[in-house]
Amino acid sequence: MSYATQVLELARTVAARQEHQVRQAARLIVTSLRNGGVVNAFGTGHSEAIAMEIAGRAGGLVPSNRLAPRDLVLYGGQPPDVLTAELERDPAIAQPIYDLASVEPQDVFVLISSSGVNGTVVELARIVKDRGHALIALTSVEHSTAMTSRHPTGRKLLDLADVVLDNGAPYGDAILELPGGGSYGAVSTITSALLAQLVVTTAVEELVALGETPPIYLSANVAGGDEHNKALESRYAGRIRRGA
Repeated sequence: MSYATQVLELARTVAARQEHQVRQAARLIVTSLRNGGVVNAFGTGHSEAIAMEIAGRAGGLVPSNRLAPRDLVLYGGQPPDVLTAELERDPAIAQPIYDLASVEPQDVFVLISSSGVNGTVVELARIVKDRGHALIALTSVEHSTAMTSRHPTGRKLLDLADVVLDNGAPYGDAILELPGGGSYGAVSTITSALLAQLVVTTAVEELVALGETPPIYLSANVAGGDEHNKALESRYAGRIRRGA
């Protein structure tokens, strides 16, 4: 079976099995936005691509922030050499990342990690819940369940979330078998992006059903896009940022 065939089949399965969780997550976002909140999305490595699907995306929600380890440099004044490959495993950087985000109590968080076990994302999840925010986790339940947590508490991202969105990726992420053992062809980015867009579009539909005009980005590459986007962003001055 080809990669495309397997991915499309998995995407259909994930969309069907996660429909209830998608609606739950969308309602958390709607509640936050109606109370003046912002959606804060965080992911490291390839999971940052999913945070980009949620924050600052054409066709997506304006009141959104993308958090990342490089915030320590861009907004926290730390030297660039702190950004090592191992940084995502360090629980100590979660608090500064949270503090640099100008978070308010009504904000909602979407934390993305297919493994869901690295120190930074688990610690950020713990902080988010300790501060009383709603927390949506986007993870692979199969992969995470098979792993040992790298956080000192032994907890995982899925242990802390109000809603868990399962991207359906297998342990190890890849779905095509190599002769003699091993696998290739990762899927978690594709199914996670699908879930992220399902949550955002469902939230938009619910806002419309409530008689509200959702604050949606236009592409900056269409006529009037810049003007439209800047006008909406001005409503959230000091609450959202559009750094690198």
